[in-house]
Amino acid sequence: MEYTGSQYIGEYVDGRMEGNAEYILPTETRYVGKMKDGMFHGQGTLYFPSGSRYDAVWENGLAIKGTYTFSDGLQYDGKNWHYCDSYDRRFYTEICHGLKPTGISQLTNVDPPRIIPEGCYDCGDGFYNPTTRVVRDYKNRFLRNADDDEHQWIIRTCRKGWDEFVGRRPKL
Repeated sequence: MEYTGSQYIGEYVDGRMEGNAEYILPTETRYVGKMKDGMFHGQGTLYFPSGSRYDAVWENGLAIKGTYTFSDGLQYDGKNWHYCDSYDRRFYTEICHGLKPTGISQLTNVDPPRIIPEGCYDCGDGFYNPTTRVVRDYKNRFLRNADDDEHQWIIRTCRKGWDEFVGRRPKL
């Protein structure tokens, strides 16, 4: 653990992590649940620094069945997912608290929206800098390097930290 920066609090059997445990990753994501032979095994929950969580049944380190809950309480359901889709474009906070008056747009599920640093994109779990190709969380801690697919998706999809004229310019 000293090499990975992780921390383990729990039981050992024959020198291996086993039983009830808490495993803290260097990203501050915490696993609380059962371990077997050094792997997540049985009922356990991943708690993410953003406040979201993943409750799952694990088998030899792999999630077999689980539920993801966002920090605002919205639960992901892969079969009946109707949040912000073509049928209902409202954000979860708008579903819970109603729409804003005409003319006032809600740009994200966070209201008011986060201020994006110049030249960066808000990719949902942090800010992406296309120059360094690094995603940092909202507290400016390193999350990951973006591969080519993620880079292209962020550039195409995510909110920018600058205004950009789109459409026809009027003739002067």
